[in-house]
Amino acid sequence: MAQSFDMVVIGSGPGGYVCAIRGAQLGLKVACIEREHLGGICLNWGCIPTKALLRSAEVFHLMHRAKEFGLSADGIGYDLGAVVQRSRGVAKQLAGGVGHLLKKNKVTVIMGEATLAAPGKISVKTDKGAEEVTAKSIVLATGARARELPGLEPDGDLVWNYKHALQPPRMPGKLLVIGSGAIGIEFASFFNTLGADTTVVEVMDRVLPVEDAEISALAKKQFVKQGMKILEKATVKKLDRAPDGKGGGKVTAHIETGGKTETQEFDTVISAVGIVGNVENLGLEKLGAKIDRTHVVTDEYCRTGVEGLYAIGDVAGAPWLAHKASHEGVMVAELIAGGHPHPIKPNSIPGCTYCNPQVASVGLTEEKAKAAGYEVKVGRFPFIGNGKAIALGEPEGLIKTVFDAKTGELLGAHMVGAEVTELIQGYVVGRTLETTEAELMETVFPHPTLSEMLHEATLSAYGRAIHF
Repeated sequence: MAQSFDMVVIGSGPGGYVCAIRGAQLGLKVACIEREHLGGICLNWGCIPTKALLRSAEVFHLMHRAKEFGLSADGIGYDLGAVVQRSRGVAKQLAGGVGHLLKKNKVTVIMGEATLAAPGKISVKTDKGAEEVTAKSIVLATGARARELPGLEPDGDLVWNYKHALQPPRMPGKLLVIGSGAIGIEFASFFNTLGADTTVVEVMDRVLPVEDAEISALAKKQFVKQGMKILEKATVKKLDRAPDGKGGGKVTAHIETGGKTETQEFDTVISAVGIVGNVENLGLEKLGAKIDRTHVVTDEYCRTGVEGLYAIGDVAGAPWLAHKASHEGVMVAELIAGGHPHPIKPNSIPGCTYCNPQVASVGLTEEKAKAAGYEVKVGRFPFIGNGKAIALGEPEGLIKTVFDAKTGELLGAHMVGAEVTELIQGYVVGRTLETTEAELMETVFPHPTLSEMLHEATLSAYGRAIHF
């Protein structure tokens, strides 16, 4: 006999498990179906373990700067296996926490592969065989995976995807990273800091292409200063692999720039050329759900157009961010429970990249704001003007604000420098509260903190900056 639920969530990544828990809090009978790991990609193979790796690289980098702080540190080195082991331990701990939270909230967990057999009906292939589940509402939270381009497919030996890079079989000597989005540049930053001779190839005209052009340029300047080689408006056309049979070898990359193709030799390649949604084998086409370039098409409330079927997170399209998925999960659970939640506003979702230096942003870039017809006031405040930044030994960076000159609305904020992934939330809250420059100017920021730069960057837009 089929198990029956009010809501079934397929996938247990941040969007999935948050949706399931919120539904249970609202009194719904909820099940969560997961085919692989509780916590999904984010906790197991994405956000969390990469940040653990990057923290190790950050500490390693600071150890080499000990003399600047009046300290001494001799014989500095690292154990790559131990660095990876710590990262995996952090991921395991948090994934275990997801299981605890689901159990605590009385969410039924079914481990298996789900297929939508008919509206409201799910067939689950488990270790014990097929199981039937029915639900009034079904939420797809199946996530996404790395995109593979012909000829650049990862093999886990010479060419890696993010999973291979998270558990590297060796330390790269000469590394090529294809793609300079958040995933690519974070891995480039990690391995470069540990000593790999790192080259980044980006098909667009600048690294971190979704960021404000000024911020991208400053980040690039720091990457190059750290020894990275950056090739922009470049394409890797082909990889010639020559494994040595011992887990290593050489890769010859054919890189096209300016209409000319040159070859370079590397021992490791990381392919980070985007993601594709996990939409296969779910039975979506049969139900009439629309799919556009591997992502399920939804409205602002994550409804697919098929009665009772919703899609959240990466499978529902950009921005591909865990925090976006989580908030969509809450919104959908509240909608299913009969509430009236506000839809998610994509332009108020912050983006963070945890490279060195960090990059963070929310809202419109200066270029996009002007293209949208806004008359803008732009503020800038450099880290060199902030006492806390200098005390930390982190004087390189910039906070940039974009305001509507007519209304004072904060249209966007863009940052590069130490801890900006934490600082960005000040402006995110401001946008959610529909704050204008007046409220930000009147807010008292504690001293000495990096957050004072949020104040100064606002003042700067109106010609009132004090410390620069």
